[in-house]
Amino acid sequence: MAALNSNDRFEKTLLSNLVYNEDFTRKALPFIKEDYFKSKEEIVLFNIIKNFVVKYNNLPSKETILIELSNLKSITEEEFKVTKSLLNELNAETVDLQWLIDTTEKFCKDRAVYNAVLSGIKIIDGKDKKQTPEAIPHILSEALAVSFDNHIGHDYLNQTDDRFEYYHREEERIKFDLTYFNRITKGGLPPKTLNVALAGTGVGKSLFMCHVASSMISQGKNVLYITLEMAEERIAERIDANLLDVTIDELYEMPKSLYDNKISKLQSRVNGQLIIKEYPTASAHAGHFKGLLDELSLKKSFKPNIVFIDYLNICSSSRFKGGNISSYFYIKAIAEELRGLAVQYDVPIVSATQTTRSGFMSSDIGLEDTSESFGLPATADFMFALISNEELEQLGQMKVKQLKNRYNDPAINRAFILGVDRAKMRLYDVEQSAQNLSDGNQESKEQIESPSGPQPADAYDKFSGFKI
Repeated sequence: MAALNSNDRFEKTLLSNLVYNEDFTRKALPFIKEDYFKSKEEIVLFNIIKNFVVKYNNLPSKETILIELSNLKSITEEEFKVTKSLLNELNAETVDLQWLIDTTEKFCKDRAVYNAVLSGIKIIDGKDKKQTPEAIPHILSEALAVSFDNHIGHDYLNQTDDRFEYYHREEERIKFDLTYFNRITKGGLPPKTLNVALAGTGVGKSLFMCHVASSMISQGKNVLYITLEMAEERIAERIDANLLDVTIDELYEMPKSLYDNKISKLQSRVNGQLIIKEYPTASAHAGHFKGLLDELSLKKSFKPNIVFIDYLNICSSSRFKGGNISSYFYIKAIAEELRGLAVQYDVPIVSATQTTRSGFMSSDIGLEDTSESFGLPATADFMFALISNEELEQLGQMKVKQLKNRYNDPAINRAFILGVDRAKMRLYDVEQSAQNLSDGNQESKEQIESPSGPQPADAYDKFSGFKI
């Protein structure tokens, strides 16, 4: 309680400035709540000031506050006297505005956390009949998120310099090791985004995510791979095959000495970290993933650059329970929660979803083939289909088709071919002559430029091979 008592003097300063300091009032008042004050007289004065400012868009005088106080029927005579005495103590003070705002923000955060702890104790003791213990993490997270955000919009005519700087700012992106994926995303995946692969059963959703995860740690990125479909060891097995350049069958036949030697060489050239976490199917939601991210940060000082979730449809929602709610709203809710997680932790999230039964049989998948919910494509930033058929299987290839793209024009390079080595869980660029798709609308050699300028003509005619 000592920490709270140290704020007593500040509360009087806060109320004084709400009456006498218009700049402070307009910046801070929207974020201050009545339950941040301890005493009845402070709450009464705060509510009178706030109601006056909201209604008349101006600061009240002491005389105005006294009149409003006299008209209150909800306080006793003794409370009126104490409140009037406090009002008389409020005076204009000369303080630094930024210090005042910063100190008020800290005051609000401290009180929000204190109130949240008290609410949690009431819930645990059974004194709060409306909320269950499951609500406590949400109550605490809301309290910890209290902050003053003074941004109220972009002033189009007066912020042209900011806009020009934004146009020419190089956005940090997580690059692929696949040429066409870098082209269609303008150099990789930006943070705060949800990116979804659409494919039928067995086509290669997990293969795609394991390959990209392997390439990311090879680039020195930290990767968190969350699996709700396969065991942690199965995901690690696929990434082992990819990075060690062996087939999955060879992994099981390999002697320990050879395996240790390959791992030692891998550690010398791979700088990124990979954490694989398994949850039971349909048991985990964005709240669990948030807890995992916080725990990894606290216990391992691990902050991922990218998060993979295998896969979206078998997550649960933190807002809704399955059963009576339709699959449209349920899957849409999961997608929104995952995208919110990406924004909160400033990372791109990569996940996958199933096609419908008709989409599974189709060689030309569209957004309408998304299973369970069309709300998922509406939420995702980038969505693409992975397509396979007998002919592509025989060639060791897979077709990729853009479905939605907020990073680039999805009509350009609408479809393209990737090479697939399923034994080693790898994808790779094929020679340009294999990109003979009628629906591809691919750029010509003259249109395509690498980050360092136009690529040489022979770059499109050679087999790039595996990227190890």
